[in-house]
Amino acid sequence: MFVRQLLGLAILAVVASAATADEAKSLFDGKTLDGWTQNGGEAKYRVESGAIVGESVPNTPNSFLCTEKIYGDFVLEYEYKCDARLNSGVQIRSNVFDKDTEVKWEDKSRKIAAGRVHGYQVEIDPNKPGRLWSGGIYDEGRRGWLYPGLRGGDAEAFTKQGQRVHKPGEWNSVRVECNGNSIMTWLNNEPRADFTDDMTSEGFIALQVHGIGNNKDAIGTTVQWRNLMIRELK
Repeated sequence: MFVRQLLGLAILAVVASAATADEAKSLFDGKTLDGWTQNGGEAKYRVESGAIVGESVPNTPNSFLCTEKIYGDFVLEYEYKCDARLNSGVQIRSNVFDKDTEVKWEDKSRKIAAGRVHGYQVEIDPNKPGRLWSGGIYDEGRRGWLYPGLRGGDAEAFTKQGQRVHKPGEWNSVRVECNGNSIMTWLNNEPRADFTDDMTSEGFIALQVHGIGNNKDAIGTTVQWRNLMIRELK
């Protein structure tokens, strides 16, 4: 009897687990940018060899290639390769407003300009001397660095781990889990950010090409993404 009860509980656990998540789906068909739309700056996006390539152009603000679909709780996995002269990232639970909008958190507020992409960004951060915060979380257009930053994390230790884990000039794998107010990231299978924040519960996924101003040395630098897979949590 006891064995059957344990078996029954195990079966229920499996069923419950299956009921709380969808199957993983690709965000990118490997050939076109169908299902994506560009906001912000005028960086160039194209498809090459099964990857999305973002190319920097001068004198334009941050550019974002955004999913047309909105996501709330999910597990997102992807790979990236980034030129060391370029800063980039992947937006999660992000949004853009049609008109200027004031947003509030705790006892503060900030006006978000119309057309400004804002929200959580999983950083690709290879180009800052003495810092390697890839896999950290930056709050684009709102509060700045969250992890390491406002929501925890030791900046020096985070850099040391990042320098050890990050693969310059190669493909790097990232895993992101958003479930309720919990946000966690992994870089090349090592845990990175882990914190809670409840400012935004859903939004689009977006691929950022950071603005380079008039830096002639960075014109034409690229960041690439491939194997973008998402599994929604119920």
